Amino acid sequence: MKGTNNLIGAVNFVTFLASIPILGGGIWLSSRANSTECLRFLQWPIIIIGITIMVISLMGFVGACYRQTWLLQLYLVVMFLVLAALIGFIVFAFAVTDQGHGQVIINRAFLEYQLSDYSGWLKNRVSDPKYWSKISSCLRDSHVCSGMHRNVRDTATGAIFPEPAYMFYQRHLSPIESGCCKPPTSCEYNYVNETVWNPGTGMVVNDMDCTRWSNDQQQLCYQCDSCKAGLLATLKHSWRKVSIINIVILIILVFVYVVACAAFRNNKRMDNDEAYGEARMTKARPSRFQF
Repeated sequence: MKGTNNLIGAVNFVTFLASIPILGGGIWLSSRANSTECLRFLQWPIIIIGITIMVISLMGFVGACYRQTWLLQLYLVVMFLVLAALIGFIVFAFAVTDQGHGQVIINRAFLEYQLSDYSGWLKNRVSDPKYWSKISSCLRDSHVCSGMHRNVRDTATGAIFPEPAYMFYQRHLSPIESGCCKPPTSCEYNYVNETVWNPGTGMVVNDMDCTRWSNDQQQLCYQCDSCKAGLLATLKHSWRKVSIINIVILIILVFVYVVACAAFRNNKRMDNDEAYGEARMTKARPSRFQF
C-alpha cells in the first residue's frame, strides 16, 4: 500500500526540485527585462511554467506522503487537465506545421523561403505586427546574422579576407540565416560579404523584400516576408521535434497518473479503516457487481 504513495511522493519531489531552476531562470530574465524586448517576451511564460510545476508537485508530494486525500484528489484533477492539454498541444502542433517548405535555387546550396508557401494560424500569428516586433527583437538580440561571417586565408600570401561569393553560395544556411540575413536571390543584389549586399542592375521591384533590405546591421532583412517564412520553417522543424518529445512525456505522465490513482485509492481505504484487499459492505444485500 505504501509503495504507490512513496513512488508518487518521490516523483513529485524530483519535479519540485526541477521547478526551482525554471522559476529562477524566469526571475533572472525579469531582472534583465529592461534591457531588451526579447527578454520581456520570454520572462512570463517561463515564470508561469515554473510556478505551475512547483504547485502541482507540492500537491502530489503532500497528498501522497501525508495522506491528504482531498489534496491528492485535486492533484488527480489537475493532472488530468495537464494530460488533456498536452494531447491537445501535440495534435495542434502537427496540424499547424503541415504546410510550407524551402525552395531550391539554382547554383545555391541553401534553400530560400517565401511567406506565401505557408498558411493558417501560425502564419497569421507570426505575421501580426505586434508579435513580429517582439520576435524580430529576439532575432537581433541573438546576433544570429553576425555569426555568419567567415574569413579565408590566401595560401600564397597568407592574407586574410572575407569569404568570396562562390564559397558563400555553397554554404548550407539555416532558414533564419537564409531569410533574415541576406536579400532574396531574386532581387539580384551583388554580394560584398555575408550581410552586406549592393543593389544590382536587374533588381526585381515587384518583390517588396528587395526594398526592405538594408545594409544596416540592426535592420538587414528582419522586416522581410522571407524572414518570417524562415522563422516559420524553423518553428515547423522545432515543433515537430518537441511533439515527439511530448509524446514520450505523455506516456510517462500517464504512468504517473495511474500510480497516483492507486495511491488515492489506498488513502481512501486507510481513511475508511479498511484492510488492503477488503471492501467494506455498505448494503445488507450487496449487488452482484461491486465498484
